[in-house]
Amino acid sequence: MAAEGIHLRVVSAPCLEWFAEQSDAYKESVLPAAIALKVSIEVGIAQGWRDLIGDAGIAISLEHYGASADAKRLFNEFGFSVDKISARIKAAL
Repeated sequence: MAAEGIHLRVVSAPCLEWFAEQSDAYKESVLPAAIALKVSIEVGIAQGWRDLIGDAGIAISLEHYGASADAKRLFNEFGFSVDKISARIKAAL
């Protein structure tokens, strides 16, 4: 996406509870309020992410249970491929 002039900032948040306990200054340094579009990607439910990404954010998540196939096929089918995530972000910009 950088080659297309789309600048991204990637943040890993392995523990939302830990992040929530940090100071407001720290949270602002990691996820500045001025960022217009925030996207969470969670191969699980999006519960808890809305507080961080805001109402205008995109939560890419898996809100249902179960399917059997190899991981690559499942990730693509459920929207977790690079192409599908990129398309959702571009559509929201």
